[in-house]
Formats: sequence, C-alpha cells, structure tokens
Amino acid sequence: MTQRGEPLKVLAVCGVGMGSSLILKMTAESAMQALGLEASVENTDVSSARGMSPDVVVGQGMHTDDLGDLAPVVVTISDFLDADGLTEQLREPLREQGWLA
Repeated sequence: MTQRGEPLKVLAVCGVGMGSSLILKMTAESAMQALGLEASVENTDVSSARGMSPDVVVGQGMHTDDLGDLAPVVVTISDFLDADGLTEQLREPLREQGWLA
C-alpha cells in the first residue's frame, strides 16, 4: 500500500487494456485531481492487472468482480466518461483507507 505523501497507484482496467481503459484512465485522472490527490494512473488489461500492486482499481463490473481483492479500493463504474460520478464513488473508500481527509 502507498504511504501517505506518495502518489496513489491507480489501475484503469478493461478486457484488453486498450480503448476503454484509456478513456477510463483519463476519467480517473480527473477524479483524482478533483479529490486533490496525487496519483499515478495506468491503463491495463485484467490479466496484467493481476500481477500488479495498485492502491485503487477502477473498471466495469465484469472485470472488478475478478479483481476484488487486488487493491484496498476497487470501484465498479458504469459510465467511462463520468468523472464527477467516479469522484463521488471514490470519496468514501479513499477516506476509509486514510488517503482522503
């Protein structure tokens, strides 16, 4: 887990790690900025994600169901372009983990 003061490691996950995860990466970057958190956001596919140690995973339910224990915070999204919605979904879990006051 990232220590306070270090950027959060965020994975934007989709099936193949290309198109939709790249869009989700940009949305996650906007959400982290809106929350005032420094984060390193990377887009990837489900298989590659399993070998990583992120703090946060965002993706569609079909993928986050498979990755539920990969990170302290796993958020299922339905709209890849809704940065405000993702910001709100992340707020409480990040607060519970001590990354957000």
